[in-house]
Amino acid sequence: QVAIKKMVLQEEMCEELAVNEIVVMRDNRNPNIVTYLDSYLVGAEVWLAMEFMVGGTLFDVLRAVYLEEGQIGAVCRE
Repeated sequence: QVAIKKMVLQEEMCEELAVNEIVVMRDNRNPNIVTYLDSYLVGAEVWLAMEFMVGGTLFDVLRAVYLEEGQIGAVCRE
């Protein structure tokens, strides 16, 4: 199983952000960050194939729970 992140390329800035995200994910491997597998240009979208994580995105988790400042710092540090 993999996760696919779809990024719409409508403006020049979006293209630059997509390239930057791909380069950062490709060049920085860490056991605390999902693994980047590959990317594909599909029409006007870039699809990023990444390691599938059970439980959803970090954003989903952070919206579902309240964290104290110290807990937020621990998440950011990791």
